[in-house]
Amino acid sequence: MVARPVTAARSRTGAFLRLVMIEHSVFALPFAYVAALTAMRSLGRGIRWLDLGLVTVAMVAGRTFAMAANRVIDRGIDAHNPRTAQRELVTGAVSARTAVVGALVALAVFLAAAALLNPLCLALAPLAVVPLIVYPYGKRFTWAPHAILALAQAVAPIGAWLAVTGHWSWPAVVLGVAVGLWIGGFDLIYACQDVEVDRSIGVRSFPARFGVRAALIASSVTHVLTFGLFVTFGALTGFGAWWYVGLALTAVAFGYEHRIVTPRDLSRVNRAFFTANGFVGIALFGFALVDLLARGLRP
Repeated sequence: MVARPVTAARSRTGAFLRLVMIEHSVFALPFAYVAALTAMRSLGRGIRWLDLGLVTVAMVAGRTFAMAANRVIDRGIDAHNPRTAQRELVTGAVSARTAVVGALVALAVFLAAAALLNPLCLALAPLAVVPLIVYPYGKRFTWAPHAILALAQAVAPIGAWLAVTGHWSWPAVVLGVAVGLWIGGFDLIYACQDVEVDRSIGVRSFPARFGVRAALIASSVTHVLTFGLFVTFGALTGFGAWWYVGLALTAVAFGYEHRIVTPRDLSRVNRAFFTANGFVGIALFGFALVDLLARGLRP
């Protein structure tokens, strides 16, 4: 009698986690850690584990809110796209009510974590939410919703730096813009899968407006800019050899990503999206951490 409700609750929880694709936190979260740990070292302190924990909670909660809201707003569009027609809100595995409640709970957790970090984070938190809400509507009024996504993702490193120091930092902005361009760039690649469907149902995107070849070229350009900004961030914050070893591997990952996806062959988009870009975030964080510890960051 008890086991069945527990099993059902677990099933609903699992469906909600699939809905928000919780594993995709691997993209922006490592760069929030890079910003937070770099800020801690700049203050001459050791790792402040409570701050790092609150940054983690804020990041995951903010992203969960964004994804749940995105899925609710886009469920009608998703139903008309064969690639997304099996998403949980379309099939009924997760109800719209559950998704809305989950989004609101995640938003409350995000705001609570911001409040616990410092007053500036709480004051700026609503501004960070705006692009998260605007992004899913973007494809209804602009061919560049990817730019809105880039803005939303750029907030993560900047917010993490503010969380630690309580004040503005231009190096954090450089890292934030790099992360935004990086994610916006691979969103251009990802959107290439849906060009024909988007055109038929009136969804706007850069690939739908300008074609797959132009989108892949634009993605390559944004990733070159991303790499340059990563180099600039390292120079501004005094990173050493380990950071640049990580950047060398990042260059290889970028090259691999753009080599395996071509206008004539989009079959490996998911490999480029998940494998190559997941590697970039984890690898750069790992090498940044080693570099920071080597330069005196105390655990």
